[in-house]
Amino acid sequence: MDGARQGAQLEVHAEVTVVFYDGECGLCSRLVQFLLPRDRRARLRFATLQGALATRLLPRYGKDPLDLDTVCVLADSKTPRERVLSRSAAVLYAVGELGGIWTPLARIGSVVPSALADRAYTFVARRRHRLFGRLESCTIPRPEWRDRFIDAMDDDA
Repeated sequence: MDGARQGAQLEVHAEVTVVFYDGECGLCSRLVQFLLPRDRRARLRFATLQGALATRLLPRYGKDPLDLDTVCVLADSKTPRERVLSRSAAVLYAVGELGGIWTPLARIGSVVPSALADRAYTFVARRRHRLFGRLESCTIPRPEWRDRFIDAMDDDA
């Protein structure tokens, strides 16, 4: 991938939410596959925790891109409210961005105290490879969704 193209892929524009996920995790892949068809407004973008954007951006917010036991979300990008959420808060935020019935469902889910929700998240995260498998590599997105993936792969993939 040439430098100009790579630089363009690392740009995060306003009005999008970036979901950072473990590209080798079966459960994380299922989360992405759940979100993509339901995101009719195309507000979500996806990047692996193993990728260049996560390596560059997450440490600014005190998050470790090598912590593959969590999903992170860059919320309100390019605004004064920009922040990175993790674990249950990240998943609920991403689901809330889908619109429709998903927004009130995410709000209902956010009523659960974050300490309790994160304990449940951690319980599943520690067992995710055993329960959902480990992928040899990132799932290749369908052609119509490929532009929603940041720093995913070159055109030949």
